[in-house]
Amino acid sequence: MKRRTFIASGAVLAGGVVSGAPLAFAQAKPEQSKVAVAVGGKNLFYYLPLTIAERRNYFKDEGLEVEISDFAGGAKALQAAVGGSADVVSGAFEHTLLLQAKGQMFREFVLQGRAPQIVFAVSKKAMPNYKTVADLKGKKIGVTAPGSSTSIMASYVLAKAGLTASDVAFIGVGAGAGAIAALQSGQIDAIANLDPVMTKLERSGDIRIISDTRTLADTKNVFGGNMPAGCLYASQSFINKNPNTTQALTNAMVRALKWLQTASGSELIATVPEGYLLGDRALYLDSWQHVKEALSPDGLMPADGPATSLKTLQAFDQTVKGKPIDLSKTWTNDFVKKALASVKA
Repeated sequence: MKRRTFIASGAVLAGGVVSGAPLAFAQAKPEQSKVAVAVGGKNLFYYLPLTIAERRNYFKDEGLEVEISDFAGGAKALQAAVGGSADVVSGAFEHTLLLQAKGQMFREFVLQGRAPQIVFAVSKKAMPNYKTVADLKGKKIGVTAPGSSTSIMASYVLAKAGLTASDVAFIGVGAGAGAIAALQSGQIDAIANLDPVMTKLERSGDIRIISDTRTLADTKNVFGGNMPAGCLYASQSFINKNPNTTQALTNAMVRALKWLQTASGSELIATVPEGYLLGDRALYLDSWQHVKEALSPDGLMPADGPATSLKTLQAFDQTVKGKPIDLSKTWTNDFVKKALASVKA
């Protein structure tokens, strides 16, 4: 588990900067200055805004001391929040729906990705004669972690082809070099993962892509609408008790999203940890071009996003099927709107 902590200087800054523009008002002091955030696969572009907010000290500027714990996949990060060892999760939006179906109220408050960025592919070596998704029956599919967004996307693609999760074996392979090794060594027959992992496998000629959600157009083709992806979410009780803390987190994330809209490749490389590059800077920048469109430009949840997410889960997940899910309680744009309004035109 990786833990990175940035210590706040103490006082909340009266004015931050979002994309070069000063904040119009002083942010109220966070009720809770120390915040534990759980994430699954922090090196992935899916979570890049979180890394930017951390590395560029945007959390610190908001008076927050943020400790980020990195898990093998989003399902593991979710467990940390449910178990009480994390206050907030940087993870897939659909987890808020799954939690509500189990009677636990969690709410998204700032969106990181407006497309999942997940790529589903088969191994050319293990499945040289692949023709259709039906050929995956009985095969081993590598995902970041069972129950994570990668397995959700793969399950949905399988369901559209008439297969269920029980027709395959989902194998947790993580989100980095281990996932690449699992595919290349033949431990798995197919993989659902994200960049830069998938671009590296594609470039090496190891995979054949069968479903891609790195662009808005491809995402709508797969899911039939806007599919919200990475976000910050927390229990409703945490948000109720800590509205200023939640706002401070949102301010930092919106600032990171704005920075990413104009950052150059060299600025990005200079900001992320060396380990994120998988030993190939050119590959990382190429991967960035693949997924840049998928990141939210402002942190706002698209109006049709939650319904698309629910429809996707209802297609295959028994936890959600037939359950009365109140979508209005799984997300809010209130904190993001306040963050955006604080930026002078």
